[in-house]
Amino acid sequence: MTEMVRKITLSRAVRTMQDLFPLEYNFYPRSWILPEEFPLFVAEVRMMKDSDPSWKPTFIVKPDGGCQGDGIYLIKDPSDIRLTGSIQSRPAVVQEYICKPLLVDKLKFDIRLYVLLKSLEPLEIYIAKDGLSRFCTEPYQEPTLKNLHQVFMHLTNYSLNIHSGNFIHSDSVNTGSKRTFSSILCRLSSRGADVKKLWSDIISLVIKTIIALTPELKVYYQSDIPAGKPGPTCFQILGFDILLMKNLKPMLLEVNANPSMRIEHEQELSPGVFENVPSPVDEEVKVAVIRDTLRLVDPHKKKRKDLQCQTLEQVSEASEELLDAGRADRLEYEASRSPEAGLPSLCLKQVFPKYAKQFNYLRLVDRVAALFIRFLGVKGTTKLGPTGFRTFIRNCKLSNSNFSMASVDILYIDITRRWNSMGIDHKESGMCLQAFVEAFFCLAQKKYKSLPLHEQVASLVDFCEYHLAALDEKRLVCGRGVVERRSAVVPCQTDGLHLTPAAHTPLLNHTATASKFADYRNHRY
Repeated sequence: MTEMVRKITLSRAVRTMQDLFPLEYNFYPRSWILPEEFPLFVAEVRMMKDSDPSWKPTFIVKPDGGCQGDGIYLIKDPSDIRLTGSIQSRPAVVQEYICKPLLVDKLKFDIRLYVLLKSLEPLEIYIAKDGLSRFCTEPYQEPTLKNLHQVFMHLTNYSLNIHSGNFIHSDSVNTGSKRTFSSILCRLSSRGADVKKLWSDIISLVIKTIIALTPELKVYYQSDIPAGKPGPTCFQILGFDILLMKNLKPMLLEVNANPSMRIEHEQELSPGVFENVPSPVDEEVKVAVIRDTLRLVDPHKKKRKDLQCQTLEQVSEASEELLDAGRADRLEYEASRSPEAGLPSLCLKQVFPKYAKQFNYLRLVDRVAALFIRFLGVKGTTKLGPTGFRTFIRNCKLSNSNFSMASVDILYIDITRRWNSMGIDHKESGMCLQAFVEAFFCLAQKKYKSLPLHEQVASLVDFCEYHLAALDEKRLVCGRGVVERRSAVVPCQTDGLHLTPAAHTPLLNHTATASKFADYRNHRY
């Protein structure tokens, strides 16, 4: 997960989804990956300035492995000497800076929301009902050449602003340089803002971001976690950093794999002498997140429930004996009977699969990743070899006279070489998932020229899944034929399946599948 939410990896994952669903993924600022896309960055900025001379952008440069605001700075033009001088030694993401953020008390702020990824397969996502609002410590002004260096005005990072003389530690969740998000929502609501829509937009942003991350996570997951292992295996608390624009549109800044869970801050008593002081705001939000995460992922909960069912009769008898006891005794008994009875209601709200129907259509790359994983061949690997790629092409019936296996090899070599030159995980040789997705998109565009990209990809995924399902059925029927009907004539040839009338009923509903597949027969290469 740490690798997946690094700035470059996150940008790549979101960009793939922006290519497929540009309107649904417009919550992430326009981004370029450096150094590989530096010429593209320069060219696109020049082109946009030529088309709109009034456009005076600002860009924010974020080192890929940076944290707590380390190495972040603002520029007005790609020719900035710090940019060109540092990108070779330190890869980074450069993004269009959001110049019109929502201000509270004339200060820029961001939101840290805690998200629990409880399970990957099936996908389960929870969002904490409250978060932190972290404020800059100097009144905001739109960036100019004179104020670009003023980090306390432009950067909301707590680890930076705490060193400002204007930072306010407050015992109230409603004031100070760090507040609860709920206090901001109350303030916005009092001004007539549609807080319900804002929360809906934030939930949508979180679900879409995790959908962008899950394909590659599944590739790593299958290499580390044995298939069929019972019970919960892993979970993760993520920190989503979100900025609200002036029109209340939420924008994703970044995702943290290991967000800070400290509930105290250091206070300097005298030069060089510090003490830890409780932070009521952090405690209000973070304790609830940790407590409820443990309640949700508790692997022994089911066992306790089974045990409670077994002792239900004993509990019932004990309850009858307490009917004449005092109220205090009854309350004490109830608390002891249920370990969670005295705890507050969950602060973590399930948003997936609760809203799965609204977002499942976006899980297109998930299906591409499933194809990739199927052809990896060796358990524990995360890269596809040339033989695996050829097998994928052959089994999915993607080669023909216009797209030979020689062309398949050239496609594999060209794309894999380019991705490997970007420094993507040299521990293994072969095609990584991102390279496979690019190759898959190329194949989809070649096969379904007249459709939008997301329809091209969806059509090719359906096409591949159909042929693989037919292949699986063929193998299963062949296997059963060998075991159960050795005397029957059931030749399992690679060019087709020939069954006697006595053969087993196919597992697939060919009537339904044939109608679904009718279009594909008219769209061969």
